[in-house]
Amino acid sequence: MTLATAPTDVRLLPGLNDYREVWEEQRRLHALRVADEIPDTVLLLEHYDVYTAGRRTEPFERPFDGTPVVDVDRGGKITWHGPGQLVGYPIVQLPRPLDVVAYVRRIEAMLIEVCAEFGLATTRVEGRTGVWLPADDRGPERKIAAIGVRVSRRVAMHGFALNCDPELRGFGNIVPCGIQDAGVTSLSAELGRTVTVADAVALVQPRLPMLAGGPDRA
Repeated sequence: MTLATAPTDVRLLPGLNDYREVWEEQRRLHALRVADEIPDTVLLLEHYDVYTAGRRTEPFERPFDGTPVVDVDRGGKITWHGPGQLVGYPIVQLPRPLDVVAYVRRIEAMLIEVCAEFGLATTRVEGRTGVWLPADDRGPERKIAAIGVRVSRRVAMHGFALNCDPELRGFGNIVPCGIQDAGVTSLSAELGRTVTVADAVALVQPRLPMLAGGPDRA
């Protein structure tokens, strides 16, 4: 058995974590995974309040109040991370032929399953990444999970953010993910009960091996 077929190593980082420190850890793990020195590894955590901007972020999408933003090397646009949001960073080797869109779809499928386990029906929206609630009498389409990834040398980094019970006002100072005609929501807001990050971890963790795809990852 090679490391490419080894079980996924899931690391739960306690407390609130500094974004830049975790980004540096991602880069370290990415280099090790490229060298086949570690198995697929996923970091699960919460961040301190922070805005991060992907490569496609436009100036008008940044915070209106001058709040600092960390510019990062993932795809996508600007988003917020903070307490009450489960963030996952899969450092996984993708199968050949390389298909980044298929990888993003696997992340979406995993999160849609997790939301369903909580009793919440979510979906994809054509032309947009992430996991969504459809428009209804409560409002327009609402994003409940964001996804932004980077793939280098067939190994992915960055990942997903699932809103469990965050203060949604964190999204109020930006145009989240560059989308002006939709809202942002959380499991707790939609279900009318508190769903914690720990609750979500219990359902996300056993589904993480599906993200790598396969079987040809040699």
